Amino acid sequence: AGLAFGSVALLADAAHSLADLVASVVVLVWGRSAFDEPDTTHPHGHDRIEPLTALFVGAVIALLGLNLLYRSVEGLLTGTDIEFSVLLLAALGFAIVDMYLVYRYTVRINERLQSTALAALAKDCLNDIYTSVAAIVGVLGVLVGYPILDPVAGGLVSLLVVYQGIEIGRENVDYLIGAAPGPEKRGEITDRLRSHPAVEGVHDLTVFYDGTVLEVEVHVEVDGDMPFRDAHDIESELVAQLRGLEDVGDAHVHLDPSGIGEWKESADEVGSSYDESGSP
Repeated sequence: AGLAFGSVALLADAAHSLADLVASVVVLVWGRSAFDEPDTTHPHGHDRIEPLTALFVGAVIALLGLNLLYRSVEGLLTGTDIEFSVLLLAALGFAIVDMYLVYRYTVRINERLQSTALAALAKDCLNDIYTSVAAIVGVLGVLVGYPILDPVAGGLVSLLVVYQGIEIGRENVDYLIGAAPGPEKRGEITDRLRSHPAVEGVHDLTVFYDGTVLEVEVHVEVDGDMPFRDAHDIESELVAQLRGLEDVGDAHVHLDPSGIGEWKESADEVGSSYDESGSP
């Protein structure tokens, strides 16, 4: 309908929906691999496939938005030749209903899977509704004698598409490069460790994303005179506690004897560590 009647806004909306289709296929093909178990070639699992898939989705969306923005600016500069038709409004109305149903379905599925790739698709579906509403404004502008509203609406849609693509990409780049979480998560991990009665200090805490889950590496101080078997049991308990935290995929705990004094020096030298008081 957009091609037939020359509507930039409707073309922008249709192209956005086409990008959604491409992104959905990519998530379907690649995203399933993220749930595969670790194997000999991927001993840490396949968690990074999911943010890689979402990053691809974001890149496709952003590039599409830039192309649509170019066409909208061109329409503003050279003018548009648009013929109004009820078919335009019908097509947009159908798109809104369809995208809302897809959005609700995706959100419901992702409540169980907690997938960043599906979350990106759900966000994209919701934005589709907004872009379709903007396109309706452009088409109605043609009806009331203001055809300039069509490329204006198309431009607004394009900016939203670009912004959405960049935001999806930015979030998932952090997952891919192993970025650290915020101080709240680090504090939660330290508090959980120090809640164990045998723990006398925590230092050299490192927390980073391995895909969409967190990897934790930490040194914990315990009584140096305890039997080795007891120390081993404490280490296992601490690892289990950390793995029970939300977003933590794996944890590595190293036990050090307390009271030596070198650990406080280490905590002072390493900015990402915690001293025995639990303060950063």
